[in-house]
Amino acid sequence: MALTHFDGKGDAHMVDVSDKADTARVASARCWIKMQPETFQIITDGQAQKGDVLGVARLAGIMAAKRTADLIPLCHPLPITKVAVDLVPDPALPGITITATVKTTGKTGVEMEALTAASTAALTVYDMSKAVDKGMEIGGLKVILKDGGKSGRFEAE
Repeated sequence: MALTHFDGKGDAHMVDVSDKADTARVASARCWIKMQPETFQIITDGQAQKGDVLGVARLAGIMAAKRTADLIPLCHPLPITKVAVDLVPDPALPGITITATVKTTGKTGVEMEALTAASTAALTVYDMSKAVDKGMEIGGLKVILKDGGKSGRFEAE
């Protein structure tokens, strides 16, 4: 199997999707941000100085999904039909688990948009909370669902 973003000479190029059929497509990505228990409490109690950390992070993730093609050089701009970003407090981390789901009807999938949304939401949590916890850790970023198109359905274990 070859990497699709390189031509026969090894030069990077945007994949030609013009002959692909428009199909319904969905992708979900997940990551987490771990923090000190005190930081977790500040966020979940709504006491952060910068405001509603989870609400702002949700909006940042949505905005990021819509701008993915501006950030990833060979990513196609897509007509996104839905973006949902769920931020779930997890006291066991302690931290926040973030899941982003993106939908479209088009010629190529939305995995990159889902990954961008989840990671940007995590970065926003960091940005809004770094005054009290510079040691937060972001990790676990992966596609957990991809459906639609020729390759069919993928679900992570």
